[in-house]
Amino acid sequence: MSDLKTALDHGLTEEEYQKIVDTLGREPNITELGILAAMWSEHCSYKSSRVHLRKFPTTGEAVIQGPGENAGIIDIGDGQCAVFKMESHNHPSFIEPYQGAATGVGGILRDIFTMGARPIAILDSLRFGDPSLPKTKYLVGGVVSGIAGYGNCIGIPTVGGEVYFDECYNGNPLVNVFALGITNKNEIFRGYARGLGNPVIYVGSKTGRDGIHGAVMASETFTREAEEKRPAVQVGDPFTEKLLLEACLELFKTGAVVGIQDMGAAGLTSSSTEMAERAGTGIRIDIEKVPRREESMTAYEVMLSESQERMLMVLEKGKEGVAERIFRKWGLDFSVIGEVTDTGKLVIAEDGKTVAEVPISLISEEAPVYDRPYSEPEYIKETRKLDLSSVPVPKDLGRALLKLLSSPTLAEKHRIWEQYDHMVRTNTVVLPGSDAAVVRIKGTKKALAMTVNCNSTYCYLDPYTGGAIAVAESARNLACSGARPLAITDCLNFGSPEEPGVMWQFKRAIEGISEAALRLNTPVVSGNVSFYNQTGSIAVYPTPTIGMVGLITDVEKHVTQWFKDDGDVIVLLGETGEELGGTEYLKQIHGIAAGGPPKLDLEAESNLIRALLEASEKGILKSAHDLSEGGLALSLAESCFAPEYTAGITVELPGTIRKDALLFSESQSRAVVSLDDKDLGILRKITESNNVPMSVIGKVGGAGFLIEGLIDIPVSEARRAWATGFENSLKSHAKA
Repeated sequence: MSDLKTALDHGLTEEEYQKIVDTLGREPNITELGILAAMWSEHCSYKSSRVHLRKFPTTGEAVIQGPGENAGIIDIGDGQCAVFKMESHNHPSFIEPYQGAATGVGGILRDIFTMGARPIAILDSLRFGDPSLPKTKYLVGGVVSGIAGYGNCIGIPTVGGEVYFDECYNGNPLVNVFALGITNKNEIFRGYARGLGNPVIYVGSKTGRDGIHGAVMASETFTREAEEKRPAVQVGDPFTEKLLLEACLELFKTGAVVGIQDMGAAGLTSSSTEMAERAGTGIRIDIEKVPRREESMTAYEVMLSESQERMLMVLEKGKEGVAERIFRKWGLDFSVIGEVTDTGKLVIAEDGKTVAEVPISLISEEAPVYDRPYSEPEYIKETRKLDLSSVPVPKDLGRALLKLLSSPTLAEKHRIWEQYDHMVRTNTVVLPGSDAAVVRIKGTKKALAMTVNCNSTYCYLDPYTGGAIAVAESARNLACSGARPLAITDCLNFGSPEEPGVMWQFKRAIEGISEAALRLNTPVVSGNVSFYNQTGSIAVYPTPTIGMVGLITDVEKHVTQWFKDDGDVIVLLGETGEELGGTEYLKQIHGIAAGGPPKLDLEAESNLIRALLEASEKGILKSAHDLSEGGLALSLAESCFAPEYTAGITVELPGTIRKDALLFSESQSRAVVSLDDKDLGILRKITESNNVPMSVIGKVGGAGFLIEGLIDIPVSEARRAWATGFENSLKSHAKA
């Protein structure tokens, strides 16, 4: 039997252990303790976040499946639906960057095809520490190689994402992966263990000892040497996952499947108990029937292993032969390991003897839920003290722009994107680099646009506004691409929930996301919470990453961010305010991360989105690019840097605010568009009817990047700074 010390070593508190003893009427044995510790971990139970997550809007006209399943599902018309989700693999990627990132991709893909959908696209959202540190270069190389290695091998294109650098991530990088798939509304599968006596089936790879305690490891801060935790990191095999994907999709067409669940965090434990919980049933597992690749594994090890490329499913009784033939054909393990019961318990048997017996209710609905204390952290008062009068305007604003363009966060990430196969399956319409990735839906005129966004500096300075801006920018990215925003998945990365300051950040970010999602009609349909992203007492900036999906009804009307033709008119939509707090300009040029983030007017944001969609529908926009980090100057520059060519511009900016604010303010609800001069009248009518400010600011053409009275540099010089900045930042450690 286990004892309190063993329970504490498993991450349980004394109070939690006592609750287990009281409910069972006895001390749990080691297998039972391991099961409960894994399922009660922060990673699996959401015990500190659940009370706040209830604030999210989760329903809408397009929503078919909201939170609570493997992935969210939205209706995209014509009997089709999009299935998508985002997850984190932060701790594993710090410990073993290649396998940590690779298995993060594998896990999120299984979440998608478990629902009956064929995955068609991957995005990543990555955050690393100071690029001058050798450790950062090591992590970047390993993580990117892991994502590329898994995605490329399984044949799912990685079509976009984002990469940020900040010292706050030195001890804890963030690796968030988004995946999207397509299926028909009448071909959706869910994780239910229904039907008394129905067989419980194990399929996929054999079970090993890799990944044991992975869920618990993801629910604690780093306080020991990372090398000690390598056994908790799973090992992925994308070739086996490809076989598993095809076998599952083939089996789905037979009508044999009652329910199916990916074996992710906590492995066989989580998949079996979650399926039983949803169905209100029980499950009996004969542990000796689980295929293994290592000898002498205990029931504890088998139940908690997080070996990859495995599924648990419930079949209609009598259909075992149909399923086995399919999985054997694909060279995968297949084993009947148990059955659905009406006991309401998870029962683990070995050689006819019960080795663990735990009520499903104790594992799930009776798991602890905490409304943890929260309070505004002390740093907020200090960081809000920003006196712009003490911040000088640079004498050479062109040099300031070049420095921003070459900063690792804003510079081109070709070194990363070139490792990903963007074009496999030939659905990709817009390559990485534009506001959103666009993937066509074969056999239709439709396309899906997708994006991931979060400005963690904003969230550090004001989590409410930062969370809301992450939603608004995501919607703006989609609208600039010609897509109507539909729904959200999230990956909420924060420090320890046991810190009142962190819980305040989390609570406020949730409130901001909720308000923006409600106002912009983009409900949250899936997501993930990742706490304990800190080393010792040093937490990462709050990083609630938003993934958003939008629909383009006619793929021919998609829009990209790059200027197209000489003579086209450049138009600024929205208004620029003197808002430099929290900007990349302030951070990179003046070394200041302070002030408040820019204000967000959700009505103005909604108006802008509506105007952009109307203009793209009429086919008058040649380009559209949202304004975010780096402000107007960065947006104009990025619009000049098309993959195949470089465009010059001549621009004049009206306004009485300070010159650096005109260029680098990150005021929200703005976009830069270009169009033929003859279509200006149409655009003006659209903006007037939607109450969107509109200013004609210049034209495309020439060899210069000219903003009258402010910046006059060759556009080739601007592009060179942008194209080499990231690579140079990773090399700089050699000179340190």
